[in-house]
Amino acid sequence: MAKIQMKTPIVEMDGDEMTRILWGWIKDILILPYVDLRTEYYDLSLVKRDETEDQITIDAAEATKRLGVAVKCATITPNAQRVEEYHLKKMWKSPNGTVRRILDGTVFRKPILVKGITPYVPGWTKPIAIARHAYGDIYNSVETKVSKGDSAYLVIQDSDGNEVSRQLIHSFGTGDGIVQGIHNLDDSIRAFARSCFNYGLSEKLPVWFGAKDTISKTYDHRFKDIFNEIFEAEYKEAFDEAGLYFMYTLIDDIVARVMRSEGGMLWVCRNYDGDVMSDMVATAYGSLGMMSSVLVSPDGKYEYEAAHGTVTRHYYKYLKGEETSTNSVATIWAWTGALAKRGELDDIPELVSFAKKLEKATLDTIESGYMTGDLIPMFRSEGITPVKMNSIQFLQAIASRLEK
Repeated sequence: MAKIQMKTPIVEMDGDEMTRILWGWIKDILILPYVDLRTEYYDLSLVKRDETEDQITIDAAEATKRLGVAVKCATITPNAQRVEEYHLKKMWKSPNGTVRRILDGTVFRKPILVKGITPYVPGWTKPIAIARHAYGDIYNSVETKVSKGDSAYLVIQDSDGNEVSRQLIHSFGTGDGIVQGIHNLDDSIRAFARSCFNYGLSEKLPVWFGAKDTISKTYDHRFKDIFNEIFEAEYKEAFDEAGLYFMYTLIDDIVARVMRSEGGMLWVCRNYDGDVMSDMVATAYGSLGMMSSVLVSPDGKYEYEAAHGTVTRHYYKYLKGEETSTNSVATIWAWTGALAKRGELDDIPELVSFAKKLEKATLDTIESGYMTGDLIPMFRSEGITPVKMNSIQFLQAIASRLEK
């Protein structure tokens, strides 16, 4: 069979640990036999980021702006332990945060539903999509330790360096402490709002947004105001015609409503909230390995990734020569999402069709009872006894179905 030809390369961002191993296997077993794959490759492993002073992450993000579609493997965001383990020059920032800042996009995450796997929240019969603002907050914060007796201030200067305002944050008179400064941009919040409303319309989902404006009367309230202004001015009529709605309320109320719901909404979250809640939703639907994720920039650039980490525990087992049963579904979905979008933008229907067939072969494999170990405790299907497969066996089982 002739391989499917591509016109424009995809930006390929390789990653770390067990997901890096899966990355290569997925390409070799599921993609390269069928697609004449064209990628512009960037090694975003922690070692390479350290070697290049993190310039390679910036280069990968700029390439995404140029080529329009990227696929990213999970990467390590180092903490103090990782700095020592990998002998790093410094504690580099999150590569995801860097890419998101440069693209100024919104992260949309959605569970991958499989027949036979019932969510831990039984009432969730429809998928809950999560929109995560991908700019600012603690991911672009400045923070430091403060010594006893010191004071910390929030100081604003104008463009000439003249002090406009000074607010005392805290006087550390009784002991040492810590302080952190975060920021956001009106333009980024506006882009976030439009991305969310556009996604809600395209996916036929009501849009729910919650923050803590009763406590954060300036920072969080700015999100509330901008979303309400843009919705009323630009989207209300279209939402009414589609039978959809937009709701803003406090985030604790949103959480309560989500838990009581049947699903079927776009849950809009600020950056940190989206980081936490997307993991909660993914796990509640079955597994962190069963969550698709795409970063969409305001000017229509796309970066697809898995919504989980590098599966460190399995990687250490792999290094010892032991078998692993690592769920590769989210990483497969990163590839299928990128291939389908590349096919759509370049008018290659065969590439779009291949991506959809690979997704169907993956779901059919699980629904037939063949899966990785994390899914077995949740799988219930009459007449089917689930079979635990190791990482490569699972990919090979998918390949067999893809052949058919």
